[in-house]
Amino acid sequence: QVQLVESGGGLVQAGGSLRLSCAASRSIFSFDFMGWYRQAPGKQRDMVATTSVYGVRSYADSVKGRFTISKDNAQDTLYLQMNSLKPEDTAVYYCYARSASGIDSWGQGTQVTVSS
Repeated sequence: QVQLVESGGGLVQAGGSLRLSCAASRSIFSFDFMGWYRQAPGKQRDMVATTSVYGVRSYADSVKGRFTISKDNAQDTLYLQMNSLKPEDTAVYYCYARSASGIDSWGQGTQVTVSS
């Protein structure tokens, strides 16, 4: 079972930026699919941004143009650069990975709070 450890969350004012990191315990080349999801209190967990092994990226409509997902294969780390943050971006952000064999892994989550 792979371990995914998120970091970089925190409190930021609206309009500010944060960069989330997700460090994997093994080579991220082994994952067909990685992404970021978020869950606000009382709501379901939703996709924020994903990237495939082929480099195809997808974003939720609510974050397009503001968030960027990227990978550093040498560091086995997934990133989420978040700019122009809004109060509605407040949530726990989770890193996700799917292996080539179809096994899903989740990180423990990191809190992002955007104040108005």
